[in-house]
Amino acid sequence: MELLHAKIIGEGKPLLILHGFLGMSDNWKTLGNKYAENGFQVHLIDQRNHGKSFHSKDFDYEFMAKDLGFYINHHSIAKANLIGHSMGGKTVMQFACSNPNLVEKLVVADIAPKYYPAHHNEIINGLNSLDFYTISSRSEADEELANHLSDWGIRQFLLKNLYWVEKGKLGFRFNLSVLQHKMEEIGENISSTDSFGGETLFLRGDKSEYILQNDFDIIRRHFPKAEIDTISNAGHWLHAENPTAFFSRSLQFLNR
Repeated sequence: MELLHAKIIGEGKPLLILHGFLGMSDNWKTLGNKYAENGFQVHLIDQRNHGKSFHSKDFDYEFMAKDLGFYINHHSIAKANLIGHSMGGKTVMQFACSNPNLVEKLVVADIAPKYYPAHHNEIINGLNSLDFYTISSRSEADEELANHLSDWGIRQFLLKNLYWVEKGKLGFRFNLSVLQHKMEEIGENISSTDSFGGETLFLRGDKSEYILQNDFDIIRRHFPKAEIDTISNAGHWLHAENPTAFFSRSLQFLNR
């Protein structure tokens, strides 16, 4: 197996953080530094086909959970605290259910253990519209992407993945060719029989529809000790939209 790329900050209790679909570890850099200042050794991880981690045609939650297990074993981590957002939340849920002895505490950000229909088509179409043989700057990429995506925040989130593949030629760090054909896998659920009996915190944004009131029962079926809290003034990217409240609540849970 190949080792996931990660940036490791600080010393103390291991805290592994996994980003969402089309994101990367750098999205969590600011919060990662804050956790590190509070007694954690923070591992900001790029999942397969994202960031600086390896590309592979194999892409589902079983593979991503195994990647996490290999990473934990490689770094000789006896027990880890895990935070996962969206797709990363599904990965850490799957991992915790399969490897409960390796998980201290689990924080899941704005995703439930249920199936979500594919809903990223507009984003994928916008990304596919970018011709990096003619686009030579971030501003040009943003201008083209704006024809497909009106939300400035989402465009900036996506464009953080731009890098110079070679002199004069931009590209994306994520593996778009695989991810666009594996979008159904993003919405897949963990197995209906999976469960994790350890301490778990689900955080949802009050403006997000990813975790609804009627999802609480299924969350507690898989995670019987789950606490479910709502972060105010935040949508799906709750850790970026209200980082102060997200950090405060998650740190309180992790330190308890």
